[in-house]
Amino acid sequence: MELTPSKINLFNLFKLPAAFFTGIRVKAIDEGSCTVSVKHRWVNQNPFKSMFWAVQGMAAELTTGALVMAKIKQSGKNISMLVLSNNASFTKKATGRITFVCNDGDKVDAAIAKSIETGEGQTVWMQSVGTNSDGVEVSTFNFEWTLKVKV
Repeated sequence: MELTPSKINLFNLFKLPAAFFTGIRVKAIDEGSCTVSVKHRWVNQNPFKSMFWAVQGMAAELTTGALVMAKIKQSGKNISMLVLSNNASFTKKATGRITFVCNDGDKVDAAIAKSIETGEGQTVWMQSVGTNSDGVEVSTFNFEWTLKVKV
Protein backbone atom coordinates (compact mmCIF):
# COMPACT_ATOMS: atom_id res chain seq x y z
CA MET A 1 0.00 0.00 0.00
CA GLU A 2 1.49 3.31 -1.13
CA LEU A 3 1.57 6.31 1.19
CA THR A 4 -0.64 9.07 -0.18
CA PRO A 5 -1.37 12.55 1.17
CA SER A 6 -4.88 11.54 2.27
CA LYS A 7 -3.61 8.41 4.10
CA ILE A 8 -0.93 10.42 5.90
CA ASN A 9 -3.42 13.14 6.86
CA LEU A 10 -5.83 10.51 8.25
CA PHE A 11 -2.93 8.94 10.18
CA ASN A 12 -2.17 12.38 11.65
CA LEU A 13 -5.77 12.78 12.84
CA PHE A 14 -5.42 9.68 15.04
CA LYS A 15 -1.69 9.53 15.83
CA LEU A 16 -0.56 13.20 15.64
CA PRO A 17 -3.66 15.20 16.58
CA ALA A 18 -1.68 18.35 17.44
CA ALA A 19 -0.42 18.49 13.86
CA PHE A 20 -3.87 17.78 12.44
CA PHE A 21 -5.76 20.32 14.54
CA THR A 22 -3.26 23.10 13.85
CA GLY A 23 -4.04 22.67 10.14
CA ILE A 24 -0.94 20.85 8.92
CA ARG A 25 -1.70 18.85 5.75
CA VAL A 26 0.42 16.80 3.35
CA LYS A 27 -0.22 18.08 -0.16
CA ALA A 28 2.09 15.85 -2.22
CA ILE A 29 4.59 13.03 -1.80
CA ASP A 30 6.62 11.21 -4.43
CA GLU A 31 9.95 9.37 -4.80
CA GLY A 32 12.09 12.40 -4.08
CA SER A 33 10.05 15.00 -2.24
CA CYS A 34 7.23 15.78 0.15
CA THR A 35 5.18 18.98 0.39
CA VAL A 36 3.24 20.05 3.48
CA SER A 37 1.11 23.15 3.90
CA VAL A 38 -0.25 25.01 6.93
CA LYS A 39 -2.21 28.24 7.13
CA HIS A 40 -1.61 30.82 9.85
CA ARG A 41 -4.74 30.86 12.02
CA TRP A 42 -5.72 31.79 15.55
CA VAL A 43 -5.12 28.22 16.82
CA ASN A 44 -1.48 28.14 15.65
CA GLN A 45 -0.32 31.69 16.24
CA ASN A 46 2.08 33.17 18.76
CA PRO A 47 1.55 36.45 20.69
CA PHE A 48 3.23 38.34 17.82
CA LYS A 49 0.47 37.40 15.33
CA SER A 50 2.56 35.03 13.29
CA MET A 51 2.75 31.25 13.17
CA PHE A 52 4.21 29.63 16.30
CA TRP A 53 7.66 28.17 15.62
CA ALA A 54 6.62 24.72 16.89
CA VAL A 55 3.82 24.50 14.31
CA GLN A 56 6.35 25.31 11.60
CA GLY A 57 8.59 22.62 13.10
CA MET A 58 5.83 20.01 13.02
CA ALA A 59 5.09 20.79 9.37
CA ALA A 60 8.77 20.72 8.44
CA GLU A 61 9.39 17.47 10.33
CA LEU A 62 6.41 15.88 8.59
CA THR A 63 7.96 16.55 5.16
CA THR A 64 11.07 14.64 6.18
CA GLY A 65 9.35 11.96 8.28
CA ALA A 66 6.78 11.11 5.62
CA LEU A 67 9.58 10.61 3.09
CA VAL A 68 11.45 8.34 5.51
CA MET A 69 8.27 6.34 6.23
CA ALA A 70 7.56 5.94 2.51
CA LYS A 71 11.12 4.80 1.78
CA ILE A 72 11.08 2.30 4.66
CA LYS A 73 7.78 0.88 3.42
CA GLN A 74 9.23 0.66 -0.10
CA SER A 75 12.31 -1.24 1.15
CA GLY A 76 10.18 -4.03 2.61
CA LYS A 77 12.47 -4.20 5.64
CA ASN A 78 11.70 -3.60 9.32
CA ILE A 79 13.63 -0.37 9.95
CA SER A 80 13.45 1.90 12.97
CA MET A 81 13.49 5.68 12.54
CA LEU A 82 14.09 8.43 15.05
CA VAL A 83 15.03 12.11 14.98
CA LEU A 84 18.44 12.44 16.62
CA SER A 85 18.80 16.22 16.39
CA ASN A 86 17.51 19.26 14.57
CA ASN A 87 18.10 22.95 14.04
CA ALA A 88 16.18 25.79 12.45
CA SER A 89 16.53 29.34 11.23
CA PHE A 90 13.75 31.89 10.82
CA THR A 91 14.09 34.63 8.23
CA LYS A 92 10.65 36.22 7.97
CA LYS A 93 7.40 36.42 9.93
CA ALA A 94 5.25 33.40 9.03
CA THR A 95 1.76 34.62 8.09
CA GLY A 96 -0.71 33.38 5.51
CA ARG A 97 -0.19 29.93 3.97
CA ILE A 98 3.25 28.43 4.56
CA THR A 99 4.43 25.55 2.39
CA PHE A 100 7.29 23.29 3.47
CA VAL A 101 9.17 21.17 0.95
CA CYS A 102 11.81 18.48 1.46
CA ASN A 103 13.60 17.15 -1.62
CA ASP A 104 15.91 14.64 0.08
CA GLY A 105 14.39 11.30 -0.94
CA ASP A 106 17.68 10.24 -2.56
CA LYS A 107 19.55 10.73 0.74
CA VAL A 108 17.09 8.41 2.49
CA ASP A 109 17.50 5.78 -0.25
CA ALA A 110 21.27 5.81 0.26
CA ALA A 111 21.03 5.60 4.06
CA ILE A 112 18.55 2.71 3.94
CA ALA A 113 20.66 0.82 1.40
CA LYS A 114 23.77 1.23 3.55
CA SER A 115 21.94 0.16 6.71
CA ILE A 116 20.63 -2.97 4.95
CA GLU A 117 24.09 -3.72 3.54
CA THR A 118 26.06 -3.22 6.78
CA GLY A 119 23.41 -3.97 9.41
CA GLU A 120 24.52 -0.81 11.20
CA GLY A 121 22.51 2.27 12.01
CA GLN A 122 22.84 5.21 9.65
CA THR A 123 22.13 8.90 10.03
CA VAL A 124 20.88 11.24 7.36
CA TRP A 125 20.42 15.03 7.48
CA MET A 126 17.30 16.25 5.70
CA GLN A 127 16.25 19.82 5.05
CA SER A 128 12.77 21.34 4.80
CA VAL A 129 12.30 24.90 3.58
CA GLY A 130 9.15 26.88 4.36
CA THR A 131 7.96 29.62 2.02
CA ASN A 132 4.96 31.93 2.12
CA SER A 133 2.42 32.38 -0.69
CA ASP A 134 4.70 35.00 -2.30
CA GLY A 135 7.50 32.42 -2.52
CA VAL A 136 9.56 34.16 0.18
CA GLU A 137 11.48 31.84 2.52
CA VAL A 138 10.27 32.15 6.12
CA SER A 139 12.14 29.28 7.79
CA THR A 140 14.50 26.39 7.20
CA PHE A 141 14.60 23.26 9.34
CA ASN A 142 17.23 20.51 9.34
CA PHE A 143 16.53 17.11 10.88
CA GLU A 144 19.04 14.34 11.53
CA TRP A 145 17.24 11.00 11.23
CA THR A 146 18.67 7.71 12.44
CA LEU A 147 17.75 4.57 10.53
CA LYS A 148 18.54 1.01 11.60
CA VAL A 149 17.41 -2.36 10.30
CA LYS A 150 15.77 -4.33 13.11
CA VAL A 151 16.74 -7.97 13.51
